[in-house]
Amino acid sequence: SLSTWEVSDRDQQVWILQGETLVMVPRSSNVTPATVTILPCKYPEPLEQGRGVPIYLGTQDPDMCLFCEEVDRWPRLWLKEQNILDLYNQVGPVRPFLFYHSRDGNTSTFESVAFPGWLIASSQVGQPIFLTSDLGTTNNTNFYLNLKA
Repeated sequence: SLSTWEVSDRDQQVWILQGETLVMVPRSSNVTPATVTILPCKYPEPLEQGRGVPIYLGTQDPDMCLFCEEVDRWPRLWLKEQNILDLYNQVGPVRPFLFYHSRDGNTSTFESVAFPGWLIASSQVGQPIFLTSDLGTTNNTNFYLNLKA
C-alpha cells in the first residue's frame, strides 16, 4: 500500500486541497491536511543525476498528481486528475509530473524535472503552492514531510 504524507512548512502551514488546487493554510484542529502520495520514478536513467531522487507527487481523495507546464513562457504548477500508480508503471519517466526530491536537513525540496531550477514554493497564507526560480527570498521552498498514521 502507498505511504501517505502531510506536507508543512516552517511557518506551521500545511498543504490542503481546495478544489483542484493545493493551498497553504495554518495548521489547526479544524484543518484537514491534504493526503500526499510519493512514488519514485522507476526509470531515472535518462534524467539528470545528482539533483535528487526523481519522484511523482500526488494526492488521494481525489486522485490527482502535480505536474508542470509552460503557460505564457512561465513554468506553472497544476494538479491534474491522474493516478500516481499509472505514472509509476509507465515504461519511462513522465517528465511533466516528475520532481527531484532533495533533503536539506530535516526538510525537503521539490525541483521540477521539466524545468530545472524551478522549485515548488509557498508564500502567503491561503495562497496556492507554485513554482519559483527565485530562491532565498520570501518564497519558502523547504517543506516538512510527515508520515500519516
